[in-house]
Amino acid sequence: MMVKIGGNVTKKVEIMKIALLQICSALDPAENIKKIKKMMKEAVDQGAQAIFLPEVFYSISNGLKPTPYLVEPGNEHYQQIASLSKEFGVYLLGGSAATLIEGKVMNRAYNFSPTGRDLGFYDKINLFACDLSDDPSKKIIDEAMIYHSGTQKKVIEIGEYQLGLSICFDLRFPELYRSYSSDGANILSAASAFTVPTGKAHWHTLVRSRAIENQCYVIACGQWGEHNERLTSYGHSLVVDPWGEVLVDAREGEKVVYAQLDKELITRLRKRLKVIKKPCYI
Repeated sequence: MMVKIGGNVTKKVEIMKIALLQICSALDPAENIKKIKKMMKEAVDQGAQAIFLPEVFYSISNGLKPTPYLVEPGNEHYQQIASLSKEFGVYLLGGSAATLIEGKVMNRAYNFSPTGRDLGFYDKINLFACDLSDDPSKKIIDEAMIYHSGTQKKVIEIGEYQLGLSICFDLRFPELYRSYSSDGANILSAASAFTVPTGKAHWHTLVRSRAIENQCYVIACGQWGEHNERLTSYGHSLVVDPWGEVLVDAREGEKVVYAQLDKELITRLRKRLKVIKKPCYI
C-alpha cells in the first residue's frame, strides 16, 4: 500500500490488519464451521486481511481417540476448510485439524490465500505430554496416543511477511522459533488449545519470550472453554509485538480480536538490537 507523505513523496506502508478467532470447538465440524463463518464475516467487515484460527478448530475429540471427522487430502473436510478463505477473500492461517496421512493421524496446520490457494501445511512436531495427576483435575494427557509427530518446519509468505508456523506445545521449544527467525521469518504463529493449569502458569511468558528472542510478532490464537468432559482450554489468545508488548489479549469467552502488524517496527527493532544471527545451530 502506498500513501502520500507531503507533496508528491510516497512511502510504502507495510501494515496488515489481522483477526484472531477465539472459539470453543466441539466434536461436530458443522457446528464449528457455522460459528467460524459468522466470526469471519465480522472480521472481514472490520477490515481484517488475515484471519488466524486455533488448534483443532475443525473438530476436537476427548483426547483419548481421534475425531471421526478426519481431514484427508482433497476430501470433503479439506474442501470445507479450503473454501472459507475464498468465500471471504482473506488469508486463513495457522489453525490445525486432525488429518489422516498414509494411515497416520497428524495435527496439521492449514493455510490458504484469499483466492483459496493452499499455501502449505505444518505438522505439529512437539506433541503435548502432561501429567496432571497431582492437580485437582487429575488428568493425564498424551497426544502421542492419537497423533504422529511432524518432522518439518514450515515458513510461508503472507504479503510482505514471512510466517513461521507452530502449534501449541511447540512454544516450549525455543530452538524451533530461533530457526524460523534465522531463516527470515518475521511473524510466528502458534495455534493453541492450552490447558487451564498450564495456561495460567506459562502461556503469557512463553508467547512473550518467543517474540522477544526472535524480534517477531507472535500470533497465538487459542481455544477457550469446556469442549467435553475431559478437555477445557485456557483462551487468552494473544498478539505480541517484536518488543514483547502484548497488543491484544482475548482473555475469556468466544470472540474476535484484532491487531495491526507493522513491518517497519520489526526492521527498526532489529537494527537497534542485533539478536538475529546466522547460521542457527540446533
